[in-house]
Amino acid sequence: MRRKIPESTLPKLNRSQMITPEGFEKLKEEHDHLWRVERPDVTNKVSWAASLGDRSENADYHYNKKRLREIDSRLRYLRKCIDDFKVIDYHSSQEGKVNFGAWIEVKNEAKGFQRRFRIVGYEELKSNKDYISMDSPMAKALLDKTVGDEAIVKTQMGDFVWEILNIEYE
Repeated sequence: MRRKIPESTLPKLNRSQMITPEGFEKLKEEHDHLWRVERPDVTNKVSWAASLGDRSENADYHYNKKRLREIDSRLRYLRKCIDDFKVIDYHSSQEGKVNFGAWIEVKNEAKGFQRRFRIVGYEELKSNKDYISMDSPMAKALLDKTVGDEAIVKTQMGDFVWEILNIEYE
């Protein structure tokens, strides 16, 4: 059986605390949904299952108690995120340069790859496959570059050269 390691005992990762306004709104919406919809529903199910008597073999009770712990854990995490994250709004001074929140189109001539992605904060990654973390080697190599510039991305597999084709802010 797997044991969940408490988050407080895990090593702290050096992740940026930045988030886009859209990402921040999604976090707040998730928090509100969990707090106002899911948690009350699961709490009612736990109460109902507990009222049936013997809890030792009551699958509804055990499943919903587990789900309630998961919801509470996520709510604690979201509250911390909402308090700690710094929302980065677009500013016209960013135009023409790669910065946080930019959509970038890049090309690697040697490999024949062309990609388009957005640089966002860590917490936003799971919501879209076209996002990369601000803390990734690719994002770090692209920061402050302009269209036509080349960025050398250093990885364990070697160095890769990417040319910046386009930069957009929504």
